[in-house]
Amino acid sequence: SVDGGVGNITAVALFISPAPTFWRILRMKSTQDYSGLPYVCTLFNCMLWVFYGMPFVKTNGMLIITINAAGCAIETVYLLIYLIYAPKLAKMKVLRMLGAVLAAFAMVVALTMLLAHTHDARTTIVGSVCVVVAVAMYVSPLSVMKLVIQTRSVEYMPFLLSLFVLINSLVWMLYAVATKDIFI
Repeated sequence: SVDGGVGNITAVALFISPAPTFWRILRMKSTQDYSGLPYVCTLFNCMLWVFYGMPFVKTNGMLIITINAAGCAIETVYLLIYLIYAPKLAKMKVLRMLGAVLAAFAMVVALTMLLAHTHDARTTIVGSVCVVVAVAMYVSPLSVMKLVIQTRSVEYMPFLLSLFVLINSLVWMLYAVATKDIFI
């Protein structure tokens, strides 16, 4: 569908919008005061949406699978860069978050497959978890608000990320309405 295709385009824009931040991290060889939280949350979000798009959870989920698989790859690259250049404490914090995300993902998959025996039940369970994690993903860039207020600078809150979060959300909302999928 047109809305889904446009949604994939805006999602790619959302996923690559932090690229200037990571280019800066590579150039400076330091994560400075950037947080790894948004990238961990986005990776978790993409992993869950890939699972949601699988045929045994939701029918006709190929658009959801493709864009979120790409998102998983992009976020993994960002996190690898972050881990290479982060100070030890920040690195350990991100690694703990990644461990928690992988454990939570495994638990969602296992519980869904073991306990939800109908297609509708799997769609409802996984879709509900996806919505909660998507909200966390969209809120996670706000984790730098304290720094923004303290420094009176929006340097660590990239404009492009905020813009593409808005655009992507609006496009996927239209797709959700068009396909009558309350979880998207």
